[in-house]
Amino acid sequence: MHANTVPSRKHFLPTTLLLAGLSAGLGAPQLAAQTPSKPGAPAATSRAELEATGRAPARVVRLTGRVLDAETGQALAARVYLEAADGRWEYVESLAPGGAAVRYDKAARANPNSIERHTSVSAHPFTAELPPGRYRLLVERGKEYFPATNSVVLDAEPVEVRVPLRRWIDLAARGWYSGDTHVHRTFEELPTVMLAEDLNVAFPLSYWVTRAFTAPSAGDKNLGGVVPSALVEVDRTHVFWPRNTEYEIFSTGGRSHTLGAVFVLGHTSVFTQGVPPLRTVAERAQAEGALLDLDKHNWPWTMALPPVMGVQLYELANNHLWRTEFAFTNWGTPAPPHLNPPYGGQSADERGWIHYTLGNYYALLNAGFPLRPTAGTANGVHPVPLGFGRVYVHLPDGFDYEAWKRGLDAGRSFVTTGPMLFAQVNGRDPGARFQAQTGATFQLTGTVVSEQPLTFAELVHNGVPVQLLRTQNRRTPAGACENTLSAELTLAESGWLAVRCWEDRPDDRVRYAHTAPWHVEIPGKPLLAPAEDRAFLVGRMRDEIQRSRALLPPEALAEYEQALAAYDQVPVRDDSAVLRANHRAPTNDADLRYWLENMVWHHRYTPAEVRAATGLTLAEVDAALERFHIGPATRPSFTGATVRVLPYPGGRHPRSGFLDGALEPQRETKLSVFTPWDDASYVVVDVPEAVWSNLGLTYLAHTHVPTVWTAQQVTLPRLEWNRRTDGALDFERLLPNGIAFGAQAVPGREGVRFELWLRNGTAQTLTGLRIQNCVMLKGAAGFNAQTSQNKLLNTPFAAVRSEDGRRWIITAWEQCDHTWANPPVPCLHSDPKFPDCAPGQTQRLRGWLWFYQGVEIEAELRRLAALAGLTV
Repeated sequence: MHANTVPSRKHFLPTTLLLAGLSAGLGAPQLAAQTPSKPGAPAATSRAELEATGRAPARVVRLTGRVLDAETGQALAARVYLEAADGRWEYVESLAPGGAAVRYDKAARANPNSIERHTSVSAHPFTAELPPGRYRLLVERGKEYFPATNSVVLDAEPVEVRVPLRRWIDLAARGWYSGDTHVHRTFEELPTVMLAEDLNVAFPLSYWVTRAFTAPSAGDKNLGGVVPSALVEVDRTHVFWPRNTEYEIFSTGGRSHTLGAVFVLGHTSVFTQGVPPLRTVAERAQAEGALLDLDKHNWPWTMALPPVMGVQLYELANNHLWRTEFAFTNWGTPAPPHLNPPYGGQSADERGWIHYTLGNYYALLNAGFPLRPTAGTANGVHPVPLGFGRVYVHLPDGFDYEAWKRGLDAGRSFVTTGPMLFAQVNGRDPGARFQAQTGATFQLTGTVVSEQPLTFAELVHNGVPVQLLRTQNRRTPAGACENTLSAELTLAESGWLAVRCWEDRPDDRVRYAHTAPWHVEIPGKPLLAPAEDRAFLVGRMRDEIQRSRALLPPEALAEYEQALAAYDQVPVRDDSAVLRANHRAPTNDADLRYWLENMVWHHRYTPAEVRAATGLTLAEVDAALERFHIGPATRPSFTGATVRVLPYPGGRHPRSGFLDGALEPQRETKLSVFTPWDDASYVVVDVPEAVWSNLGLTYLAHTHVPTVWTAQQVTLPRLEWNRRTDGALDFERLLPNGIAFGAQAVPGREGVRFELWLRNGTAQTLTGLRIQNCVMLKGAAGFNAQTSQNKLLNTPFAAVRSEDGRRWIITAWEQCDHTWANPPVPCLHSDPKFPDCAPGQTQRLRGWLWFYQGVEIEAELRRLAALAGLTV
């Protein structure tokens, strides 16, 4: 906020007085707001409610407790969960005259298991009168303390519990302070809840309008009462700005027609402008030093906001991410194929939603809109604690609200749902801008500290994870996991860098952190977007103009046209040289038709991906598709007695991550095996991905590390799979030194049977013949989470289960030397080893890929072992 727009006087009151004052001045407190319980979720009832219905138990026992810092013994505010053995939720009350307890009870309509029922308590003793029985008492405090769980048995006598919380990191001591920019809590509740979550800054959306053209001053979801015009200080490092507005438009012209949401944070006056159009709101926000926050990327109008309003913030951790189960699996706006998850998906799990969120952010950055990341929970509406996703801003000189807000706008920050990510590039915090020359080198250094072991971290350049940052997970004295980050990158043109990291949690959950970007400007070498990013943004605007043409006034449609023009002018990268180096041009019309059917009907490629695979221009691709009548509308149904196996066409990287470990992947060893339950999902099997021998790395199916042929400056010729009439595929490669190897894939009813052979045409015995075969999961919906949690490794079997736990993809090889999984890719390995091979001798290995529907995986593995003659 600009200094000349901020009132100099601030509210600073002890929490208890603040609660009383706000309650008196702003209407009745709303300390016990509830949402109805959903089927499958036990009802949340208090003793008072039971008494009112005449169902109170004949006898109750008093439970009292206090939350303390384990090291200092200081009383702490915290979030308290109390669950009975029968699944009933209970709530605690404050035992101290000056204490506070704020009950929270929310459930998601989309998922009955998505519930959040807790009490935020001040730093005072708490109590509850409960029926006798066993209870689970769980206490959490924000992000920086380990949770503490107690099993409490209530019988006849009162029970008192002390809950010491162990701090695993202290962000304030490092100069980092947290915020939540999407909050729906009352002013009465916020002091208690903010202290219980140790959240430094909150922006309650006191004005909330859901109808187009309606002023927020007359918003249908406003908090009501008097809204202060100055900063409210709960204490010196915990504050909230009370004047903030959410435009969340669901109806237009009296009709149901969703536009979306945008937040105005930190303004001083009451806004009287409705939307659309958007420009006047943006001008008013700028005049008052407010920040504009882009809520979610999948709203219909979202992509119009950066070019029209000049939005500064993007919620990289948004209000679909909760402590409880993920619920919003249907997104509304489909993901384009080049974003994760791929293939135009419109729904996925929590990890898929996170990748979709990141992909949209990267597209905007690549288009030249340097939005800074933030985090918002919609706590107060959704079943999620305040600050579950939060943004930390670096303030090395200590906390100050105005400095925090400037730091957020400058991008000196990281966003997290769990890990704490401290990174610098060339010694500077995120948000820094570098002026450099072509060939300049940038050094990443940093540390990640996490409550549980970190899975992996990545250096992202212009939206692509270009370097995998391996983890060490050293235990800190406090019991957390610490990882050192280090990488070096040489840049030839302008662009941006960021770091992201991933932390697996139980039950296939994930926590992550992401820095704000560093920007590099190289004279004469501007930032160029991938062509598919521009096409995505342009397409979003055209779709929205068409959808809203009959309902929006001319001035609103003109803003969409303005956004469309801005995206149309985004400069894109010339990738023709890359295409020339990597494409495979069809040899004739029959070959072209086969590959177009393979790509468009089976793999569901876009024209841009077909272009990347074939080297044709987009016009030539469109003409060929029209000539052969190949497209989504003419896609046949794929049914048969055996699973579908096809050569992988290239043009789309088979990995989600660790791309630096598989540069220029070669398609001649890769084939796609389609799942029997979803004709759009497939795994890519690289057989073999690598061959080692006593000669060294004898073959590699991509460029990543040198092989024996790299040292000799030998380029191996390109090959293709031989396509047999029975659906089998095979190939054989002869290496310059006389070694030959090949593979065969034979589809069956339950999966695919493989054979791999190696013939020694040299004059010496080959030893150490290790083989790496990779099953890449990126294209298999429900199996492509970048985690090891859904993997089962039981040599020789490597298996992955679906997110619903009812389906499995299983691979195994005889003479298996090693089973493993690589989460960033993600992939499975059952890697065999050939016996030593004498001159003139041929060695053979058998392998399998199976599909299984069921939950008895151990029994299934025993059956498959017996079927294939494998020893487990």
